[in-house]
Amino acid sequence: MVKTPIQNLRWVIAGLIFANTVINYVDRQTLSVLAPQLTRILHLSEVQYAYIVQAFLVSYTLLYIPAGVILDRCGVKFVFAAATAWWSIAAILPASARSAWELGAYRFLLGIGEAFTFVAATAVAAEWYPPRERALLNGLANSAAVTGAVLTPPLIVWIWSNWGWRSAFLATGLAGFVWTVGWLGLYESPGRHPRITPEETILIRGERGIAATLTTETCRPHWLELLRLRETWGLLISRIFSEPVWWFYLFWLPKYLTESRHLSMKQMGMVVWIPYLAADLGSIGGGWLSGHLIRRGWRIVPARRCVMLFSALTMPLGIVLAYAKSSALAIFLVCVVLLAHMSWKTNQMTLTIDVFPRVIVASMAGIVGTGGGLGAALFASIAGHMIQWYSYVPVFWVMGLMHPVAYFFVHCLVREQPSVPNPELQGRG
Repeated sequence: MVKTPIQNLRWVIAGLIFANTVINYVDRQTLSVLAPQLTRILHLSEVQYAYIVQAFLVSYTLLYIPAGVILDRCGVKFVFAAATAWWSIAAILPASARSAWELGAYRFLLGIGEAFTFVAATAVAAEWYPPRERALLNGLANSAAVTGAVLTPPLIVWIWSNWGWRSAFLATGLAGFVWTVGWLGLYESPGRHPRITPEETILIRGERGIAATLTTETCRPHWLELLRLRETWGLLISRIFSEPVWWFYLFWLPKYLTESRHLSMKQMGMVVWIPYLAADLGSIGGGWLSGHLIRRGWRIVPARRCVMLFSALTMPLGIVLAYAKSSALAIFLVCVVLLAHMSWKTNQMTLTIDVFPRVIVASMAGIVGTGGGLGAALFASIAGHMIQWYSYVPVFWVMGLMHPVAYFFVHCLVREQPSVPNPELQGRG
């Protein structure tokens, strides 16, 4: 039976990516919302909490490159579904945790599955979207992350207050299984999808370029060869410096508001979502702005870098947070910082798609993402020790200066046409 074509199918696919990332972030942020309670119930110090955060980030980092290679070689559909099922199970397991060690082990398992999420989204963006729409899709993926971060605090506080903290982990881990069924029922690549319209096929293939449609194994260099490229190192090092900021605010903001700003759990649940909403606006706005510059005639890489520069120069405002007298001003400054960071991150992620051919995009996303995970894992331990033995002040100083350093490497090392090891991969559209 012939299936009815779906108009603008690529945006239905975008909706699935959005939903997956929302669920993903609800699962990973449940811990941070419950952290003020868990540190008391399980008798966790700041350093022990940092190690639990680090356990997630270590596995998340270690799996980035394998995730990219597996997605490039095996395809997105079944790999993404399997990874989602894995991290949904891992998200439920902390409901049985009785010690810091158990909680850390379960978070380690969560990181293994969740490493595939943004790499898979990058692969889908390269496969389904022309250049002028890619940053918008990545903006949607990043906005989904912060949408999850917006929804999680009130949701988790409500579940905790009615049924306890173990129920929160159990309830939030189940949604990924529902998503997996929907994904397997709808997703295919554009060339094989039975419900794509001819007009959309022409749009995708025409703007993406011939080189971007190559899929044979002979066209893929080994991922180690990609480490010879200056663009690889520019994007990787920039992630090392910029990514820790997001992870710090994701995992420590609820603790900061309750312990340093002396908000109750319910007060924290009522306001902690506001900075994440600002980050949502930064994700979509940053993607839209670079796309607007491209439509106005800018070259792709300079357009992305322009938005990233403005975002990087905004980040030092976070230093003021260390000296803010009122909680309202502190929350406002966090809003500005997270808006700028997600604007930065949307364009940083999109550069991976812009610069490299589609057949190695997932591998490149894995390599570059490893830099982000490495920086976040190292900073988690450093932040935990700083907070326990001193205060949040030096942490805010360090984070305020990291993005300008990251931009330096992007500006110096990322060009529009890298020397890809296999000459067949040249000529990206």
